[in-house]
Amino acid sequence: MSQAKGDRRERELVNALDEAGFAVMRAPASGSATERELPDVLAGDGERFYAIEAKSSSGDPIYLTGEEVEALTFFARNFGAKPRIGVRFDREDWYFFHPGDLYVTDGGNYRVKKETALAEGTDFPEFTGRSEKVTLEEAADGGDDDTDEDLRRVLNAVEQGVMDVDEAADALE
Repeated sequence: MSQAKGDRRERELVNALDEAGFAVMRAPASGSATERELPDVLAGDGERFYAIEAKSSSGDPIYLTGEEVEALTFFARNFGAKPRIGVRFDREDWYFFHPGDLYVTDGGNYRVKKETALAEGTDFPEFTGRSEKVTLEEAADGGDDDTDEDLRRVLNAVEQGVMDVDEAADALE
C-alpha cells in the first residue's frame, strides 16, 4: 500500500512539473527495482535541471538512507543536474532541499521533519522559478521613499510580533 502511495505521489510531482513547463520523466524502475541507482524524477526547463528523489509521508519525519542520498548526488553530478530531495507530507505541498541542507542522524541517515519542510524548504513555486522567497530583511533593504519606509515599519512590526501578517497585509493595501 505504501509503495502504491509513493508511486502516486511521484506521478503527482511529474504532472505538476509538466504543468509548470518542465520536460520531465519519472525514472522507470527507480529505487531498488534496478541495479543502477536512479533518481525518482528527472526534470529540466532549459535553465534548471534536477535529479529528484521524491519521498512522501502521512506522518513525521521522512528518512532517507545515506546510500540513497549518495546515489542521487553521484547520478546528478554525472548527469549535469542539481540533486534535490522532494518531500510531501499529507495535506501539504511539495518542498525541496539540496541534500547538503538535510539533517544527518548519528547513523548517517538523513531526516526531514514536517516543520522543517514548511519553515526551510523551497516551495513548489520557488523551485520552478515562478516566485522568489524574500526575507523580511531583504524587503526592508529597499529605497528611501515614503512607501519603502512604511513597508519597513510594517515588516519590523511583524518581525517583532507587534503585528500579525493579516494586519500587515491590511496596512499595506
